[in-house]
Amino acid sequence: MPKIDAYEHEVLTAFEKGQLKSVATKAELAKFKAAARATAIKDRRVNIRLSSGDLSDIQVKALEEGMPYQTLIASVLHKYVTGRLAEPRTTKQSSRPATKRRATSGS
Repeated sequence: MPKIDAYEHEVLTAFEKGQLKSVATKAELAKFKAAARATAIKDRRVNIRLSSGDLSDIQVKALEEGMPYQTLIASVLHKYVTGRLAEPRTTKQSSRPATKRRATSGS
């Protein structure tokens, strides 16, 4: 289990004691359940090729998140297509666009 701070421990303890009450209405709960069902339906299979390094990095991230790596990939793709995957804000350290570096052979 990941380390939790004092506030998270307080919330977890309250949850385990049954002291937390939902503030969602029945209509909201129904809407959330319908969205979860629609999101969870996996009715298509896709095969993709990834570099070994990218796959290893994805597997490490998934392990850190406590989920299977295929679930992480599906989650990232879902967030991207629904517009909820935010790109990190860039700092003004460099005005040049990022470019891929290519390995050169002995030159």
